[in-house]
Amino acid sequence: MSDKGPKKFLSLIGFPLFVLAILALFWIFRADIMGIIRDREALRGWILGWGWAGWLAFVALQAFQVIVFIVPGEVVQVAGGWIFGLWPSVVLSIVGIGLGSLVNFAAGRILGRPFVVSLFGDEKVRHAESLAEGGKAAAGFFLLFVIPGIPKDVLCYVAGLTTMRMGGFLAISLAGRFPGILGSAWIGAAAQNGDWRLAVIIIVVASILFLIGLIFRERIINAIGSILHRGGMAKKEAPGPATPGSGSSD
Repeated sequence: MSDKGPKKFLSLIGFPLFVLAILALFWIFRADIMGIIRDREALRGWILGWGWAGWLAFVALQAFQVIVFIVPGEVVQVAGGWIFGLWPSVVLSIVGIGLGSLVNFAAGRILGRPFVVSLFGDEKVRHAESLAEGGKAAAGFFLLFVIPGIPKDVLCYVAGLTTMRMGGFLAISLAGRFPGILGSAWIGAAAQNGDWRLAVIIIVVASILFLIGLIFRERIINAIGSILHRGGMAKKEAPGPATPGSGSSD
């Protein structure tokens, strides 16, 4: 008996139910949560007072913001730098974001294309899938992860639809995300140390890069796709030994 019916049904309702459950918990504990958020020093002291449990909570929060992609990850990463310091925050963010990315990858692989399309729409999914074709998919995914202003959420799910191995995807996604994680944590750490000049400089540079990526997002994605597909086509059109000028190097 085919399980496509239940699988498709789960793919359509699973994510909305998960988000509703999180919102319900936030509403139930809203008074305590808002009281902590209003006092930033109290929040920092409260989290650090938890010891290793506070570190684990931050890792869980980072994983959560990747899975529930409506949560802005940069805000969490800046907060991490402010609470834990630069390098502890970077390490914790990498662990949390890695876990969240693996969950998204597994969801795409297990629940399949209908689930991913229900989240992002057919056009976005097809566009991302086109970049995952051929032997240069890893390079394409890395470039899209490293460029600011390009949504990373759909890439994690679409990667699960491809033949890419989970370990390779994790390495590519974290390597591409590392500059952004470092920059965001650096802003928070600089603010905590009172180095507002450095924090402002990083914010300005990051904002410019983000706007460039956002404004020219379609052109960047199309250019990456063109480069990758051109290399793939050149290899397909060369049945014998490569002649000078044919093909492209990886």
